[in-house]
Amino acid sequence: EAPWTLNPGRFQDRETTGKGYDVCWSESHDSVLVAAIGDGSVKIYDTALPPPSNPIRSFQEHAREVHSVDYNPTRRDSFLTLSWDDTVKLWAMDRPASIRTFKEHAYCVYQATWNPKHGDVFASASGDCTLRIWDVREPGSTMIIPAHDFELLSCDWNKYDDCILATSSVDKTIKVWDVRSYRVPLAVLNGHGYAVKKVKFSPHRRSLIASCSYDMTVCLWDYMVEDALVGRYDHHTEFAVGIDMSVLVEGLMASTGWDELVYVWQQGMDPRASWSS
Repeated sequence: EAPWTLNPGRFQDRETTGKGYDVCWSESHDSVLVAAIGDGSVKIYDTALPPPSNPIRSFQEHAREVHSVDYNPTRRDSFLTLSWDDTVKLWAMDRPASIRTFKEHAYCVYQATWNPKHGDVFASASGDCTLRIWDVREPGSTMIIPAHDFELLSCDWNKYDDCILATSSVDKTIKVWDVRSYRVPLAVLNGHGYAVKKVKFSPHRRSLIASCSYDMTVCLWDYMVEDALVGRYDHHTEFAVGIDMSVLVEGLMASTGWDELVYVWQQGMDPRASWSS
């Protein structure tokens, strides 16, 4: 029997009373994962242990829902949690409490993500309409980008250029930024009909971006060409809220939505003819 049951939008274990908003694997332990919980807690699970032993750690520092988690892929010794209490917290697996709290945002923080090459640098996207760049060695954020006129819902670093980021917003757009010259975005991608919930750079192609939206679609973009929209999938029947691309298999994609389905498909194929659960 598995230590818990994982369904879209829900973690079930003996302790958790809030909904699970996000989860990420540890970069240093292949059986350990970190979960962001709606009751404000952060929980750590070990899939190698039996049900009564999980979760192995539970932290209760955030004042509101923990919306997202991101494990450091470079240093592999720390992770971030971000919350609707407007803060980002830095943690280490062997510490009894958070290492630091980042408090500059003026509204909910919806996503934070580590830079793929610099283990001390991360970006955060907030409902206060700003994208902030942080270095954990510095006392405050090192850069503030007024990225959109409406709430930012997500951000992601380019895997091939550690100075390039993408943001998505309630304003229905995706913007691509270069932190070396951020007064004007490198690209503005229009095509979604409602707020863009998530944006993700491809791990295989430098200029390819995937996105999902409350318009129930998943889109693919090449931000370096004039006709940037290169693919659109309308397989979800409710809000599309999660999107990712396989690191190991080029073109393999996955999405999830409020229709309680997860689709896995190869780029260019019909997701409805592929695997779903």
